[in-house]
Amino acid sequence: MADHELVAWLEGLSPWPSDGFGLERMRVLLESLDSPESRLPAVHVVGTNGKSTTTRMVEALLLAHGLRIGAYLSPHVLRWAERIRVDGAEADLDSALRAVRPAAELLDATQFEVLTAAAFVAFRSAGVEAAVVEAGLGGRHDATNVLDATRVVVLTNVSLEHTEVLGTTREAIAAEKLAVVQPGSAVVLGEAEWEPAAREAGAGTVVVAEGGAEELAVRAAQLFLGVEVEVERDALAGVALPGRLERRATETRDGAHNLAGVRWLSGHLGRERFTVLASILADKAVDGMLEELSGLGERFVATRSSSPRALPAAELASRARSFFPLVEVRDDPVDALALAHALGEPVLVTGSLYLLADLEARGA
Repeated sequence: MADHELVAWLEGLSPWPSDGFGLERMRVLLESLDSPESRLPAVHVVGTNGKSTTTRMVEALLLAHGLRIGAYLSPHVLRWAERIRVDGAEADLDSALRAVRPAAELLDATQFEVLTAAAFVAFRSAGVEAAVVEAGLGGRHDATNVLDATRVVVLTNVSLEHTEVLGTTREAIAAEKLAVVQPGSAVVLGEAEWEPAAREAGAGTVVVAEGGAEELAVRAAQLFLGVEVEVERDALAGVALPGRLERRATETRDGAHNLAGVRWLSGHLGRERFTVLASILADKAVDGMLEELSGLGERFVATRSSSPRALPAAELASRARSFFPLVEVRDDPVDALALAHALGEPVLVTGSLYLLADLEARGA
């Protein structure tokens, strides 16, 4: 049972640094905790989409090889403890947060800094032999970019995102993400175009593994273990993440939260026609996402997740009317879900992992 006071403290922390992005506070926080990240062999996963799935797949492959593995990913859908894993299961998040909290409060650490430090504390406490670590935002200034023994970096793909922080071109964003590369480390790329950038960042070996998360994970695990080692692909059969192409009887849920994610989703849904229920964050390519979603059905229900960055439902509906013949609005996500089913099944719930989390939290 989670410590509700600890969860309330965590949820009350700022998700964004008030003094700009950087690693100085994160390094001080970790030093105060006796540097739990130091000398931890790691696979560092960066990119725009598919990071969590790739992280979980690398975790599964390394576990199948007999190693004791820690994994750190974000965001969560059901509960905060999803983000920190040891030996294939959720770690003791409460204990890790208690260890981190005193120093975090003194430093005014952000929510992501606290969680990242908690992950490293949990890994040290469990005596893991290696970690698979998913970056949050970008790479260069991300709180995860404190690892000093990274063996493999995975760059899943690059799309325009967080341009106010990462840059306004794919090239600039790729450079920010590849800044986590350490001299001589191996890099696995989901897109071949970034090979020159990876080498410029200091990669010793660059491998292109186009074809999705499974190929990326297999090559990353092979490079981590030694290329002559065969990995057990069968270990990937049980890897499933909530809110990632999650199929239910009359409903599909996927947290595609940007244009590239929606395009990927569209390519994996076949020819079914859906009633689309969505909430979208205001800083995303909203019109592009709506246009892509309109290819999946004619009916659209606009709602608003609990994220402060979510577009108001009425504004989302107004913009959706340029793309869908039928648009309805419900501010409350649970009411919106009921309406979507009434309009016609199957239903596709998408646009934001926050929306999926809100529905799960209320048992919908």
